[in-house]
Amino acid sequence: MLELRPNCECCDRDLPPESQEAVICSFECTFCRNCAETVLGGHCPNCGGELMRRPVRPKEKLVKYPASRERKLKAGGCAPARAA
Repeated sequence: MLELRPNCECCDRDLPPESQEAVICSFECTFCRNCAETVLGGHCPNCGGELMRRPVRPKEKLVKYPASRERKLKAGGCAPARAA
């Protein structure tokens, strides 16, 4: 089950469970769409994996399976993606 982390690891923007602006990698590192597209170039700065839109958990399931409250933030924010 996905953790549904509450914030962008780069800019600390709030990303509630219903957010359409959250993206994740296969390790569930979580970023806002703006950071993913403009700073990270669509790739996770932690693992290098592809960033995809995070699914939205149905509201009725959040009661039994709540989103995480643990905020994660990269020390120093995220560095811009390097051209390959």
